[in-house]
Amino acid sequence: MAENIDDYLERGMYGAKEIKSDERQIFLTTIRERVILALTNGQVMKSKVYEPIKALIKQYPDCQLLLDGELSYSYLSKYVKIANSLNIPFTIVDDVQNTTKIGLVLASKTAVNRDNIYVSSDVF
Repeated sequence: MAENIDDYLERGMYGAKEIKSDERQIFLTTIRERVILALTNGQVMKSKVYEPIKALIKQYPDCQLLLDGELSYSYLSKYVKIANSLNIPFTIVDDVQNTTKIGLVLASKTAVNRDNIYVSSDVF
C-alpha cells in the first residue's frame, strides 16, 4: 500500500509518468513508431511544399499533423492549408523547455513502424 501512496503523491507533484519522453521531445509529442513522415526545420522553411505529403495523408486517413511552434507561422501556413483542405487535425506544438530539429511530423494514432520517415534534402 505504501507504493500506491508514493505513486499517488509523485503523480500529484510531478504529473503522470510519460512513456518514451525522449522520443516525444524529438517528434513533437508523439513516438517514433507512429511517425509517417518527419521534416526538419530547414525543410519546412523552404518555399516549396513537400508534395508527397498529400498522398501520405490520403493513405493514412487517421493521421494528424504536428508542427513546431518555434518556427514562424509564415513557414507553417502552407502545411496548415493542406491539413485544412484534406480535413485532418493539426497541432502547433509550442514547448519552450525542449527544442528539436524536427519542424513537421505527420503521425498516425496507432503504430505504423515505417522504416523511412525522413526526407533527404535533395528531394525538394
